[in-house]
Amino acid sequence: MYRLIEGQYILQPGDTNWMPEIGLGIGREQGTYQGKTREWLYWYDQNGMRYTTQEEQLQYLLAKLQQQGIDPNTL
Repeated sequence: MYRLIEGQYILQPGDTNWMPEIGLGIGREQGTYQGKTREWLYWYDQNGMRYTTQEEQLQYLLAKLQQQGIDPNTL
């Protein structure tokens, strides 16, 4: 990632970079989204924790339902 600093674009080190002006970090990571596994850009919080995608949230909720013995297909 490049950041504009005093009129010049400076390459930032690392795979994740915090942007205080918007209160988010951005970074790259290997992942699967909509069935495609590759390197993606993700948003991160101030502690470096990646925000989950909608697809990941859905998979988490489906797994929780199944752990409770609930078949999500019958809801």
